[in-house]
Amino acid sequence: MTTDAAPVKAVSSSSIRPRIVDGPTPESPFPIKMSGTVIKGFGRGSKDLGIPTANLPEEAIAAQEQHMKTGIYYGWAQVVVKTKPDSSSSSSEPAAEAEGAEGAVADESSSVAESASTSTSSLATHCPATVYPMVMSLGWNPYYKNEKKSAEVHIMHKFHRDFYGDDLRVVVLGYIRPEFDYTTLEALIEDINIDIDVAHQSLKRPDYAAFKDDPLFTQP
Repeated sequence: MTTDAAPVKAVSSSSIRPRIVDGPTPESPFPIKMSGTVIKGFGRGSKDLGIPTANLPEEAIAAQEQHMKTGIYYGWAQVVVKTKPDSSSSSSEPAAEAEGAEGAVADESSSVAESASTSTSSLATHCPATVYPMVMSLGWNPYYKNEKKSAEVHIMHKFHRDFYGDDLRVVVLGYIRPEFDYTTLEALIEDINIDIDVAHQSLKRPDYAAFKDDPLFTQP
């Protein structure tokens, strides 16, 4: 499948990018709700960027594709565990397998990371599991020249196990920016860190924060 070429970006515009996007209340087509079983992605985000992401299945993308253009989104996410962790999940390194997300967001240098738990207690085997802020890259990840469209969700929390086979639920509340074809990895990483700040600040507003309690997150 072909797609229009993404704009090329050599350097970030960190000094001019706004840290809050959209109006005071989510507007149509938001909120957009997506859910599905976490699948394996491209397996390169952790190695290249240090960014763990969880990939939604193709059917979750197809169900909402008519309402969403490619780019970076933000909202809330929840993981409900359906699988048993293996022995590697007790590692001291974050093990939420990273799936190379062009627009997912690194949380190691973010203020969000300061409050992140280092335990696995945030993953519940029943609802309600904890709901966290998220950013999602929807598209082709032009820096990596993907030929398959993906929805890669970065949850703003430090997990110590992956969640392949578990249920991922997201409520998308707004759009941050389009995808870019970066000329350097450094430019990509710089924009990534801005994305997480934009999402974090934008979700502080009351009408956005309220969706943390959306009925999607209390379903069995």
